[in-house]
Amino acid sequence: MEISRRGFLALSSAIGASLLLGNNAEAVEGKYATLIDLTKCDGCKDEPIPRCVKACREYNKDRFPEPKKPIQPYWPRKTYEDWSDKKNKIDTLTPYNWIFVQKLNVDGQEINIPRRCMHCDNPPCVRECPFGALTKQPEGNSVINDKICFGGAKCRDVCPWHIPQRQAGVGIYLQILPKYAGGGVMYKCDLCKDKIRKGEEPACVTACRDRLKENAVFSFGERKAIYELAYRKAQEEGLYIYGDKQNGGTSTLYISKIPFEAIEKVLKAKKEKFQMPVKVENKIESKFNPIGKLVLASGFISMAAAFIGALSSRKTKKEDETNEK
Repeated sequence: MEISRRGFLALSSAIGASLLLGNNAEAVEGKYATLIDLTKCDGCKDEPIPRCVKACREYNKDRFPEPKKPIQPYWPRKTYEDWSDKKNKIDTLTPYNWIFVQKLNVDGQEINIPRRCMHCDNPPCVRECPFGALTKQPEGNSVINDKICFGGAKCRDVCPWHIPQRQAGVGIYLQILPKYAGGGVMYKCDLCKDKIRKGEEPACVTACRDRLKENAVFSFGERKAIYELAYRKAQEEGLYIYGDKQNGGTSTLYISKIPFEAIEKVLKAKKEKFQMPVKVENKIESKFNPIGKLVLASGFISMAAAFIGALSSRKTKKEDETNEK
């Protein structure tokens, strides 16, 4: 992939806009939501791969990263994140696996939890990405643009669930400052963005219903209807809800007969990488100093200008050399 001066200018504009305006955005409820009923999930125990995981991988396989090797670490780091030799790993989130089923034993009760992006109403990952690579869509999903993601992992740092995962050796950083800036590209569930734009269901939802029919774990639809379904089932069946309040609200709700405080206690005790904190405050409310952000934005824009100038100088030099021949 090569980047033109116009492309880089567009990138720098996105960076500036994200830095200056991102944190001032308000929470926006999306069009759709998902309900995940943990009382029904058995982790597809009789199958080698849970249906939701298999469907996600199949639908998104053409978008999986193909790193350029050998991968070089970038200063000042001496390591990099490379999952390319673990493409078939399905028991965690990776750049090649955007949903997995977390298996737990809580007070003698087996529980299976499909884990993927929560798609927050006011997503910190979107507001804090310094490159403008993340956007919140009208449908309610947050999406990473892999064409302008530098893999800085700010999105993962501010995500309460640490969902996005990084793959080195791919992305725009290879064309700009591969030794000094960027770490690859971040990947996560985007709720099958192309499908839901057409009014279709995400692949994981369809696959689950194909297996369990009316007892499907996943329910997907208009946000209001999904929220009403979750509250009604919680009241009628004595269940607990997760996702409606956490991080200011999300487009992904869970219901469970086991309190989520008990679930989180087990996850903490096991030191699981992906936990389910019950008390999650939205980090957008703790904003950066606006003057500091202005300075940072100016720095990025200056870097963009310098790079564009370098490209222009190199082009001029090549033209001069050509004319001399």
